[in-house]
Amino acid sequence: SQECSRVLPVIEALRVEYPEVLISIDTFRANVARQAVAAGANMVNDVSGGNLDEAMFRTVADLGVPYVLMHMRGTPQTMNQLTQYENLVPDILQELARKLAVLRSLGVVDVIVDPGFGFAKTVAQNFELLAHLSKFSALNAPLLVGLSRKSLIWRSLSITPEASLNGTTVLNTLALQSGAKILRAHDVGAAVQAVKLWELTSQRN
Repeated sequence: SQECSRVLPVIEALRVEYPEVLISIDTFRANVARQAVAAGANMVNDVSGGNLDEAMFRTVADLGVPYVLMHMRGTPQTMNQLTQYENLVPDILQELARKLAVLRSLGVVDVIVDPGFGFAKTVAQNFELLAHLSKFSALNAPLLVGLSRKSLIWRSLSITPEASLNGTTVLNTLALQSGAKILRAHDVGAAVQAVKLWELTSQRN
């Protein structure tokens, strides 16, 4: 497939050049995930949370690699029309919990949960999700948060995505305070600094 022809050579080159680096394949296709892990990827990050390929959960179980379960509705093309929730945070928690149960029943041990900021959620819903992020601890899985340069920052501040580093750091810090264990970042150095300063503070609680 076109996706494989793009990513597999990159994974193979990275694995040779940086043997110690953890590589994550970002795909919602089970076949791509399988080939990427064979090429040297260490984990699978699926923005569809298994919605777009019913073989994904069983494939990840077979591969025995960590899996990032992200919350999204529909496809990247239709998700912006699927922002109707009866009760935002409980609905997202319920959808993730149901999939987590399936993954665990298949024997997937390492599941990382991503609440999916910016995916099938309005700007206001993203802020509501961030305000209640600590509730995701109920899932008993590490929490990954991707807020870097997202539209909730630059639309709210009337700036460009490129000018969103300060806003990203603010929201990353709030996410860390609410239990986030992994930050998805464009500006890695700034995110590392935020984590270090947060850890130095939290150790004193």
